[in-house]
Amino acid sequence: MQAQGSEPQARASGRERLGDLTSRIPEELGVFAALVILVTIIGTHNGAFVRPENLLDLVASNSFFGMIALATVFLLALGEIDLSVGWNFNFSAVIAALAMVHGVDPWLAAGLGVLFGAGLGLVNGVLAVGLQLPVIIVTLGTFSMFQGLSLVVNKSSAVVPPDISGSFFATVNKRIGSLPLIGGVPFLALLFVALAVVLHVLLHRTRFGYRVLAIGSNAEAARLAGIPLARTRVLVLVLVGAFCGLAGSLYVGSFGSVDPASGGQFLLAVVAAVIIGGTPLSGGMGTVIGALIGVLIIATISSGIIFFGIDATWSTFVTGAVIIIAVAVDQAIKWQRRRNAERRATRNS
Repeated sequence: MQAQGSEPQARASGRERLGDLTSRIPEELGVFAALVILVTIIGTHNGAFVRPENLLDLVASNSFFGMIALATVFLLALGEIDLSVGWNFNFSAVIAALAMVHGVDPWLAAGLGVLFGAGLGLVNGVLAVGLQLPVIIVTLGTFSMFQGLSLVVNKSSAVVPPDISGSFFATVNKRIGSLPLIGGVPFLALLFVALAVVLHVLLHRTRFGYRVLAIGSNAEAARLAGIPLARTRVLVLVLVGAFCGLAGSLYVGSFGSVDPASGGQFLLAVVAAVIIGGTPLSGGMGTVIGALIGVLIIATISSGIIFFGIDATWSTFVTGAVIIIAVAVDQAIKWQRRRNAERRATRNS
């Protein structure tokens, strides 16, 4: 009788241990596995894709929207979306390029682009807080405002700095080190990864990050706990704007110009990367490392379509499909974790 009674208990205990184990698995592991599978499939079809230099260049060339995605994790963790990031990027790049055209040192011009992007983010934040509106509503308007002002300033034509031989352009396009079979690692790829590490620490190891996650989880409870809601929202939007400005300035350094449409289509890729990486639209949690992997997944899909000989116009459709799949998987994982938490609560009660 004792043996018969212990068998169901052993099975239940085994399920609980399995649930505890899955709850300790890093959230980014699933999306990283998806990236590895994608790279393997494309590499099997065309070996040129998995050459180290090609993969590093893929990271570098997608680091512009990728940097914006890293900062956007903070905004989605608040439960907000900024629709204006693409045109903040463009406008900031135009300002940086025009400063170079007028003789400003490229390094100072790049810094001006970062400050300008942060200023546009501050505009979004002040409007959202002052009008007590969701960021998505405010940026629906500033989206067009930034685009229109950028077109006025650049006169609807490309802005090309007259001298791209300086140290700023050389640094942005530099390959660092000399590794066997790889050669130099692009500066942009290294910077992208380094920024991901810095923002990961900022989100999960600082008071600012704690406040962001607390507000996204329960804004009213955060307010009662003394967390400054308005100031935190503004600071997050300034952070996003600064990264738009940084990406825009680096874009000018990489390509030596900026045209009127550059970055205008970044919004879908940015939001897709963050969601695919595991940051939910509902707020309360976020993963910068997941967003980094999400950027690489989108880059891999876009490049893979070309390697498979598929018309590049399918890229946007595939990206949207991947978003839906990622959200569905994310919901399934959350449901499983809720069940595990309920089981543990029942066991402990």
